[in-house]
Amino acid sequence: MKLHRTTLVLLFTAILLGGFVYFAEIQGATKREAVKTTKQPIFALKEDDIQSLTLYLDEETLEFERVSGKTGWQMKTPQDVPASNAAVAFLLNLLVEGKSDRSFPIKPSQFQDYGLDKPIAVVSVKLKNQQTHQLILGKPDFNRSFLYAQADPSVQSPQPWKVLLVPIDFEYAVNRPLSEWQSKSENSDSPKPSPTPVTPKPTPTSATPKPSPTSATPKPTPTPATPKPSPTSATPKPSPTSGTPKPSPTSASPTPSPASGR
Repeated sequence: MKLHRTTLVLLFTAILLGGFVYFAEIQGATKREAVKTTKQPIFALKEDDIQSLTLYLDEETLEFERVSGKTGWQMKTPQDVPASNAAVAFLLNLLVEGKSDRSFPIKPSQFQDYGLDKPIAVVSVKLKNQQTHQLILGKPDFNRSFLYAQADPSVQSPQPWKVLLVPIDFEYAVNRPLSEWQSKSENSDSPKPSPTPVTPKPTPTSATPKPSPTSATPKPTPTPATPKPSPTSATPKPSPTSGTPKPSPTSASPTPSPASGR
């Protein structure tokens, strides 16, 4: 009888251990496999199919367009300048190659909880076949491993809304100063305006020395060249007019002296 009880206990223990192994290993592996399969591409796109890119940020909108016949990109808004191909390619690569870790449904009243009511950015792409796709980027999750996002919300049914967990790299891809979206060659040309305020030119214009020569009152000093009146008062001319020596020869009274020779 004791042997029978021991056998039952051992059998019961074996069943418990078998159940534990089943749920821990087999079911766990199934769940892990399910989690892996939920990592789906955000969009079914090819980078070469994207013709234009628009980035809506909090305070500005950036528009980029692929340069026809070339591999480069042109910024159209807010400035019409060559774009940084590296910055644009980094964002496009995330859109094409990035995968969603998982997704879950939410209600519109929960948008604020995931930062989707005031997204950090909205990325919109237009394909060569005129199709468009949009990705709304919300706030990071609790450990900053992913961003909450919505892909093509306009094609979703009103409820439930589907939220994705996308790579945190999207945050770094969209949060750039404007100068980093522009081509470096374009930025290197910007120093040219700095030499244009070549204020050295105003310094020669402030060549107030010119007024000093205009105040060349030395000219008035030669104008008091009163020596001219001194020659006008060239009374020496009257002195030669008083050349009374001429009357002295006219008073050649010696001629009557030979008359007295009679």
